[in-house]
Formats: sequence, C-alpha cells, structure tokens
Amino acid sequence: MKQLIHRIGAVTATLCIFTFFTSTIVVELFGTEQTIATVKSLIVMPGLFILIPAIAAAGATGMAMSTPKSLGLVGAKRKRMPFIGANGLLILLPAAIVLDQWASAGRFDTTFYLVQALELLAGGINLTLMILNIRDARKLIGK
Repeated sequence: MKQLIHRIGAVTATLCIFTFFTSTIVVELFGTEQTIATVKSLIVMPGLFILIPAIAAAGATGMAMSTPKSLGLVGAKRKRMPFIGANGLLILLPAAIVLDQWASAGRFDTTFYLVQALELLAGGINLTLMILNIRDARKLIGK
C-alpha cells in the first residue's frame, strides 16, 4: 500500500509542478494581465491544495520505505527530497501566494517579474529533481 500511495503522490506532485510551470510560461507569453491573474489564482487554489498533500504523501511514504543509510538509487532519491521540500516550502509556496496577491491587484511591476523568475527557477529545479526521482524509482522496480 505504501508503494501505491508513494507512486500516486509522486506522479500527482510532479504533474502539478509541471502544470504550474508550463501554464505560467504560456500565459506570460500569450496571455493578458487578466489571464495571468487567473492562472496565479488557480495555482494557489486549488493547485496548492492538491500539490501539498501529494508531495507530503510521496515524501513520507518514500522515507518510510527507505532507511537513513540507504545507498544507490534509494539513497539518491532520499538525498533529493529535503532539497525539494525546502525549495517548495521556502521559495515556491511564498512566491505562489505573493504572486497571486500581486496579480489580482494588477501589480505587474519589476518586483513581480523578479519573484516570478525566482519561482520559475526554483520550480524548474524541483521539477528536474522530481523527474530524476521518478526515473530512479522506475529503475528500482525494473521498468
């Protein structure tokens, strides 16, 4: 059961981050300020309410299925998770909330775009690390 919860959480979290990342880029390139505000709002609600439990489930079940001294692919996955969590909690979560507030207020200034650039960088890093974790998990189960 842990493995199933882990897989569902990991895939859901990765798809959320991918969706947030790509929709932000697409709406910035082709959208209006109103569509940008809508996307930022949707990322916060319901997006974060899907992402946060999914990533928590993946992290908790992953830690439960490994040991602190895990080596190889499991060890690599285990080492990535604290960075993914810290990056999400310290950068991505606050950035998403602040950008939503600023976008809904029509505040599209230099600071907005600097925070958004930081959010995209941190999101890209997390997405890459999460994809590496999925790749390593697939190797572990022989797929």
